[in-house]
Amino acid sequence: MQKPGTATPDRFPAQEHFADGAQYIAGRLTKGTSGHTHAVVDPATGEEVYTYELAGADDVDAAVAAARKAFPGWAGATPGERSDALHRFAAVLADRAEDFARAESLQCGKPLKLTREFDVPGTIDNTAFFAGAARHLSGQSGGEYSPDHTSYVRREPIGVVGSIAPWNYPLQMAAWKILPAIAAGNTIVLKPAELTPLTSLLFARAATDAGIPDGVVNIVSGTGREAGERLVGHPDVAMTSFTGSTAVGKRVAEIATATVKRLHLELGGKAPFVVFDDADLDAAVHGAVAGALINTGQDCTAATRAYVQRPLYEAFVEKTAALMETVRLGDPFAPGTDLGPLVSHAQRDRVAAFVDRARAYARVVTGGEVPGGDLANGAYYRPTLIADAPQDGEVVQSEIFGPVLVVLPFDTDDEGIRLANDTPYGLAASAWSRDVYRANRATREIKAGCVWVNDHIPIISEMPHGGYQASGFGKDMSTYSFEEYTQIKHVMFDNTAVVRKDWHRTVFGDR
Repeated sequence: MQKPGTATPDRFPAQEHFADGAQYIAGRLTKGTSGHTHAVVDPATGEEVYTYELAGADDVDAAVAAARKAFPGWAGATPGERSDALHRFAAVLADRAEDFARAESLQCGKPLKLTREFDVPGTIDNTAFFAGAARHLSGQSGGEYSPDHTSYVRREPIGVVGSIAPWNYPLQMAAWKILPAIAAGNTIVLKPAELTPLTSLLFARAATDAGIPDGVVNIVSGTGREAGERLVGHPDVAMTSFTGSTAVGKRVAEIATATVKRLHLELGGKAPFVVFDDADLDAAVHGAVAGALINTGQDCTAATRAYVQRPLYEAFVEKTAALMETVRLGDPFAPGTDLGPLVSHAQRDRVAAFVDRARAYARVVTGGEVPGGDLANGAYYRPTLIADAPQDGEVVQSEIFGPVLVVLPFDTDDEGIRLANDTPYGLAASAWSRDVYRANRATREIKAGCVWVNDHIPIISEMPHGGYQASGFGKDMSTYSFEEYTQIKHVMFDNTAVVRKDWHRTVFGDR
């Protein structure tokens, strides 16, 4: 294992990039006015890498005012003009890809190979997609749906969007919220998690450098209680988009309801990974390990509950444990690292507590410990496989958000699908089978916003992402996301150009 901090000396210089502050309002960096500071900590070493002044209510108000001022001009731009700006934006992101990759690895603990090959390219692709999609904000075609009248539908931007993004994918979540909103003609104020503001700030600055007008994209870096609640409750914010836990999502909904805002929620997940007895076992094992450990398990779509049909169960447990034990923990900046730390020591301790409690009712097959040695100062936790837990066990029902996979057996197909649906969540799932009819039944009956077949975790810009049930509502990515960030207006013309006496008589009588 590579000792963190020794692989490369060129970790992203956050203090240098953001010396002017961590608030991005009306096209420039400023310092927060809350009177409190916060440190961005490298989770691989426990070292502080950037300290900034947190946003207060005044900063949120200033950001919303900037977004409101910019709205008429940006909303009035043609789709082609917004598309051109987003194409330039994608080009700027591509030019700065390495900065984005290093900043994301530094603040999150993600292996650099993951940010270089997944987070950053995915964000650039998403930007390019919405650059094209900005030209396709279609409504229902015009027509005569009533005698002597022509109707058509306008799709219009909503106004100022207030968004809150999580710490697990700071760059991609910022993109998922900002891009469809501004492609549709809205302006936005985004609050990133206070642990991970760096790439959101880089993203906003890149937007400005691409020629997107000042005030269209604004960032307020502050706490949920002070900056987040002020943003959600702000009377000039027309819509709230939130990604995070279901518990916090309920609080966001409560605040947003008071001002009757449009609301988009992408919340928790507890994705089932259903392996039928005709599946390719080795493919399923590799899929389970990759799907469970992506981003150190801090992914709401990660494979967390593997249901394996009885004939394959013991072999699946044995092979999955063996493969997990080959995963290399280490410095996120080292080329050979497969798995980095969790985002913070607090998150690592939370994950460890779940596993420790599970020992009373389940079998910890491998992992379940904090590594020592060169990794002792970081927020590391070994990949963990838990078997034989009851369906109502805490590790089966609750979102752990760490490198932990729970494996349970099932007998019949009916039972496997029933168990897969037996949580409050419904964000993502996968089904593993070589029988197309069996797999098709699983995709039809599993309650989730995305169901993969013989794979787990890939996403693409052209397809929607969003959940059912306690996983929230609304879609990110794809043209479906425009449903979240636009409002529909019916326009109706009287084609006769005469006083409609017959209609007036029907309503008012003969007068």
